Amino acid sequence: MGIIGTIIIGLIVGLVARFLKPGDDSMGWIMTILLGIGGSLAATYGGQALGIYQAGQAAGFIGAVIGAIILLVIYGAIRKD
Repeated sequence: MGIIGTIIIGLIVGLVARFLKPGDDSMGWIMTILLGIGGSLAATYGGQALGIYQAGQAAGFIGAVIGAIILLVIYGAIRKD
């Protein structure tokens, strides 16, 4: 998958994560994309390293959303300072 595909998947994952996490998260499109890409990378390498799923499985998308939600919680905790 190329860089454009990664950005599009990152945007989708970031939007889903922001929708699922309760509370007010005021951030722009760029932070949403970066959050989604970060969650995708963390879930992809973590999930495949642990042997939870293989590349291309639907569990990877779910893992990416969970990873993005975790990053969103961390981002919110750091930003409140």
